[in-house]
Amino acid sequence: MTYGYARVSSQEQNEVRQLIALREAGVRRKALYIDKKSGRDFERPQYKKLLQKLRKDDLLCVMSIDRLGRSYGEILEQWQVLTKEKGVDILVLDMPLLDTRQGKDLMGTFIADLTLQILSFVAQKEREDIRRRQAQGIAAARERGVRFGRPAVPVPENFSLVVDEWERGLLPFAEALARTGLSHGTFYRRLREYRALADRSDP
Repeated sequence: MTYGYARVSSQEQNEVRQLIALREAGVRRKALYIDKKSGRDFERPQYKKLLQKLRKDDLLCVMSIDRLGRSYGEILEQWQVLTKEKGVDILVLDMPLLDTRQGKDLMGTFIADLTLQILSFVAQKEREDIRRRQAQGIAAARERGVRFGRPAVPVPENFSLVVDEWERGLLPFAEALARTGLSHGTFYRRLREYRALADRSDP
């Protein structure tokens, strides 16, 4: 069985790009698990449900290695749990070298583990660099008198599924609005963003 896991680390982000990539990788809708919470720990309901579902020789697809954790240690720990304890294969879509179905001999395993350690370290360093630059930028902006407004309305977790049903004529527009909790204008803005991401993902 092939499963997919998507995670966004705050309510200001959306999962559309990850979902597009996972669907293109052959993950069925009912096998997709999505969390919208901080990645600082693994107290995430959908991730926990996924772990209970996974069985030996299942395949787990993730968009990038940092979906498994927010630190070098967490990524390595979850990789160990999934591949060694549960016997699950992992495919990292933006790094095809990290496909545990390939090279299951001793040398292949060594190369995959070494690559994982390097990439997870790099991913953590990039996050730390981004946070530092963001903090510096915000501090500089505040010194210039810039005021930060309210965040944009987040995209609902069910947005991509509702859009799919609506575009296929299975859902009236009024019900689509009700299920997403978005206003008419916000729905169409999010729809344009969704379609733009889908267009960019096409070959």
